[in-house]
Parts: sequence; C-alpha cells; structure tokens
Amino acid sequence: MTPTEPTGERIQKILARRGVGSRRVCDGMVSAGRVTVNGEVAAAGRRIDPEHDVVAVDGVALAVRPGMAHYLLNKPAGVISTASDPRGRPTVVDLVPAQPRVFPVGRLDADTEGLLILTNDGDLAFRLTHPSVGVEKAYLAKVVGTPSPAALRRLRLGVELEDGITSPAKVALTPPDLLRLVIHEGRNRQVRRMCEAVGHPVVRLARFRIGPLTDPSLRPGAWRALTPAEVRSLEQAAASGDADA
Repeated sequence: MTPTEPTGERIQKILARRGVGSRRVCDGMVSAGRVTVNGEVAAAGRRIDPEHDVVAVDGVALAVRPGMAHYLLNKPAGVISTASDPRGRPTVVDLVPAQPRVFPVGRLDADTEGLLILTNDGDLAFRLTHPSVGVEKAYLAKVVGTPSPAALRRLRLGVELEDGITSPAKVALTPPDLLRLVIHEGRNRQVRRMCEAVGHPVVRLARFRIGPLTDPSLRPGAWRALTPAEVRSLEQAAASGDADA
C-alpha cells in the first residue's frame, strides 16, 4: 500500500514568504526548534495547512493564512473609524480597497487624525486590542494654554477619569502648547479626556505611532499595505505586551 503523500506547503517556504527570513535562515530556525505548529516543535520539511494550523516562531504566533490583508491608514479628521455609518458619513473602510473586506483595529474619534491599522486578520486584531496586551500608541496634541509641571506630572502618574484612573503615560512638552503622549490603554477619547482633566483641552490631536509602526511620509487620507516585517513586528509587540501584563 502506497503511503499518502503529505499535503500543504513546507513550513520554511511559508516562513520566508512571511518575511521571517531567507529560506536558509528559516531552515536554521526550524532546525533549532524555534518554530512550532499547533504547539509542537516543527520538524524540518514539515508541511502545514495555512488555513488551520497555528504557526509560531519563538512563541509568537504568525498569520500564515492566505488572503490576509494588513493596511496602515493615515486617517483624516472627519472620517469615522467604523466599517459603515448610519448617518452616511465617510468611514475609514471607504479609503482602502473594497476587497478583501477589512475592519479597523481599535478606533480614533472623528476629530482625531493619524495612524490606524485595518485588517481582516482577526487573531492579530484581537491581540492588539485586548486590555491585557497594552501596545503603545503615541500622539501629538495641541492644547489650550501651556501645561504646568504639575499638570504634566498628573498626566505621567495617572489622571482620575469617570471610568477610573489612567495608567501612567509618557509625556513631553514642546512649549508652548504641544504635548507628545504615549499611552498603552485604549479607552474612548482617552487622550482628550486626560488633557481636559488637567485643564488643557485638546485643539488638535494626531496619532503618529502604533507599537513599532510609524510613517511620517504617509499623507492624510493615504494608505499602504504593511510589509511582512511590519506585521511580524506587530505580532511581536502584541506577544511582548501580553507577557508583560
């Protein structure tokens, strides 16, 4: 009886296509026991089913299913961070390709500009937005007045809001009225509420970094596909945040 020929793609080929490294580098990672499939160490030449198998490198799960889309959008003010809007306002989904269908990872309020990830990768989206992970987001906020050292200290230590005290933030002031804030929570309108709570309402707000991702050349309203290396960096950031939580 002839044994059944294994189906699927060789794991080294899939890892290389995902930007983990060259085929030779990926061979070495598999041989070193750094790659797992469904929680078990993968053998050299292992074939996998990308639709169902869970592949991880150094404990970080990778999106290997075909048809995955990962976009980085510079959201303009006035655009809604949803897939549709009953009031007919423009949405972030209107600014990226219609197929495959994607959804925003987290939200920016209508008046806030800046970077937003859209994807159909539900696993990665869940890990990036889960409260236990806390991937950093960095913002530039133009505020009313010049925050005092005491106001900056409150932002850094945590501000009491109606839904509880915020986690400590990284804050720097460029006088007279430009704040650079880095937070790792995802509360609704959090940066605006924090600044208002210390007496300096936000006039204009933009997010310029999500975890390791930034792109100062991306103009408002423009988008681009993330590179495999950038997706990998997000997966690592999500895994690292979860481990630190």
